[in-house]
Amino acid sequence: MGKRVLLIEDEPNIIEAITYILSRDGWDVLSHSNGEDAVEAVAAHAPDIVILDVMLPGRSGYDILGDLRRGEATAELPIMMLTARGQARDREIADELGATRFMSKPFSNAAVLDAIRDMAIEA
Repeated sequence: MGKRVLLIEDEPNIIEAITYILSRDGWDVLSHSNGEDAVEAVAAHAPDIVILDVMLPGRSGYDILGDLRRGEATAELPIMMLTARGQARDREIADELGATRFMSKPFSNAAVLDAIRDMAIEA
């Protein structure tokens, strides 16, 4: 597996933090901040792992996750959902739609790095 992550997130501070964490570990991190064309961004960048925010402008991360899971090329793509709403129901929805991992904000740097490393090994 390669080391390319597509971060679909609209908050600049989160983008900066995750990019910094993963880049230091040797990952090529690309970011996209709009939900409306996120599925197209995944197709265009062909990432090895996607980090997907639940609340995005234009479209829900859950809707995007569902589309990715229905796509032939992305059905098995490792996807970590990231949300500020860490309620049990949010986790259930992500699980039902096929998320590989689920992480609540705020998160620790180590937790993000560990989750991405684990997802890379499992893929």
